[in-house]
Amino acid sequence: MTSEIILFVNPTAGRGRGARAALPASRVLRDAGYRVRTVLGTDAEDAAGRLREALASRPAAVLAVGGDGLAGLALQALAETGTPLGLVAVGTGNDFARTLGLPVRDPEAAARLAVRTLEGPGPRPLDLGQVGDRWFGTVLAAGFDSRVNDRGNRMRLPAGRFKYDLAILAELAAFRPVPFKLALDDGPVLDLDATLVAVGNGTSYGGGLRMCAGARLDDGLFDVVVVGEVSRAELVRVFPKVYKGTHLSHPAVTVHRARSVTVEAPDITGYADGEPLGALPLTARCVPEAVRMLAP
Repeated sequence: MTSEIILFVNPTAGRGRGARAALPASRVLRDAGYRVRTVLGTDAEDAAGRLREALASRPAAVLAVGGDGLAGLALQALAETGTPLGLVAVGTGNDFARTLGLPVRDPEAAARLAVRTLEGPGPRPLDLGQVGDRWFGTVLAAGFDSRVNDRGNRMRLPAGRFKYDLAILAELAAFRPVPFKLALDDGPVLDLDATLVAVGNGTSYGGGLRMCAGARLDDGLFDVVVVGEVSRAELVRVFPKVYKGTHLSHPAVTVHRARSVTVEAPDITGYADGEPLGALPLTARCVPEAVRMLAP
């Protein structure tokens, strides 16, 4: 291991905040005595490949400068390697950073915290979810929420979060409960009609929606939140409670805890860390201490 820290940068995150955030973060790291190497790519595949190549120098840590998409990309390279990962969260949602209690849209504070963690208590070993060869840190979404993602991704305008607000309204208009099959660990398959199933390693997605508010990153288990069959009007009424996590007390909501989860439903795409994983069925497993994070 060297005194080098890699800045893994998405220059387009948060409408250009990623590029702007790299400079103050780099300055903090250099002032602390670290050599800084910046890694970015022409696209996600290129960036991930460049990061894997850079890990050959055995850096002291990698700091991902961007949003949840870049953090997820970094996880693909760093999971089970032992190299610590820090986040300089300047994207739109920043849910992984929120779950970890890290600064959001404050690159200097994020870099200072990373330095303090490296030179003090050290990185925290935390769990990750895994689907096939894909790793995720926050929530695997399936159902109403993933259909909102599908629709939002198809929309060119408007830009930013407002696009997904419109996608929510459009999906509400077409809303119907979905027939799910759910298998938890080695238990029997559950057949149920539900609005959505969320498999939480972390607590939130969608820029602060605390769908899996009780999830912990260090217990070796997922929180599997099932929102059952509800009317369109009831969904509209309950939805704002998700921002505080108080929806979990609603009678249509059940929470299971499991190490492995298989989710099956027709015509549903699974999303994790905001990125599409593919059509259901999907099986996720919780891998204890799969990543070392620079977090309090």
